[in-house]
Amino acid sequence: MAGIDNREDAFEAKFAHDAELKFKAEARRNKLLGLWAADLMGMSGEDADKYAKEVIIADFEEAGDEDVFRKIRADFDDKGVEQSDHQIRRTMGEMMAKAIKQIEGGE
Repeated sequence: MAGIDNREDAFEAKFAHDAELKFKAEARRNKLLGLWAADLMGMSGEDADKYAKEVIIADFEEAGDEDVFRKIRADFDDKGVEQSDHQIRRTMGEMMAKAIKQIEGGE
């Protein structure tokens, strides 16, 4: 019986750890995405950092990535930045991979 309890505890600990890593990776991805988008909109320095924080906050509107995508899409449209939906989504994926690599590397 102790073996089952130990496995259950280990599973719960792994689940909590994986959920924390996913949250950190998504937040890091959103920051990287925000900095990428800010650069395309001609922002730099504090303005770019502020925009990246807005992208991070946008992710709390609903579950999933659509809230972040809609923010970037609307801001690009507002500023006249030519990027397709496909390009934005592809960059979201690239930034997620980069975020995971950074977290795994201890950055």
